[in-house]
Order: sequence, then structure tokens, then C-alpha cells
Amino acid sequence: MNMIILSALGLFFMLPNVLCLSEEMQELANQLHDTCVGETGTTNDAIANARNGNFEDSDSFKCYIKCLLDQMAIIDDDGIIDVDAMVAVLPDELKEKTEPIIRKCGTQKGANPCENAWLTHKCYYKEGPEIYFLI
Repeated sequence: MNMIILSALGLFFMLPNVLCLSEEMQELANQLHDTCVGETGTTNDAIANARNGNFEDSDSFKCYIKCLLDQMAIIDDDGIIDVDAMVAVLPDELKEKTEPIIRKCGTQKGANPCENAWLTHKCYYKEGPEIYFLI
């Protein structure tokens, strides 16, 4: 459960000034990041750029986002995001701002599951750029 909570915190909507992870939680975030970078071959530049709304249009980056959602068990093999599961793992103090965004975006449909994850993240950013974060 810690991995799921950590992923939800770091992955989507965390006010940067509130993000104070313990050493253990930071290590888990790093493992998740490293696993998905290793599986997809995306670059740290692509991830950093997305934090500012510049979502690289590459298969490796699109699949990085899907990998993160896979690790959290929030996306199925067809690329459909389980909105209720996403909301359920959010800490109460973040739900008020993030739940409406998650529900509004739902699953944005693309050509494949990786593109679904990517398009959905673009929607999250569009709807809440001040609280979007990607590990």
C-alpha cells in the first residue's frame, strides 16, 4: 500500500512545497522511477519537461507514464484508467483539489494504451498545472 500511496502523491498532483518525503518514501519513488525508465528508455529530460507542460511525443515517454500507472495498478491492459482507484489512494488533504481533475479527465483515448496514459496526463496538466507533478 505504501508504494501505491507514494506513487499517487508523486505521480500526479503534489504541491511542490508540500512534498516532504521521508528517506524511505523517496527511495520507493526512486525505485518506481528507475524501473519505468529502465523498461521504457525514456529520458529524464522528457520527464522534467512534462512537469512544465511540455509532453514529449515519443513512444518511450508515453509508455513511461503507462508504466507508472501499471506499477500503481491504476490502468488496465487496454489503457483504461481506474478513476475510483486513483481517487482512493489520494491523501485526504489532496482530494479536494485533485479528485475533480481526475474525474473530469477520466481516460483520454489515444491509439494505444501508452498514448491513453500520455493524453490523460496532458489533461491533468491542462486542468491543474499548478499542482501537477511527475516522478
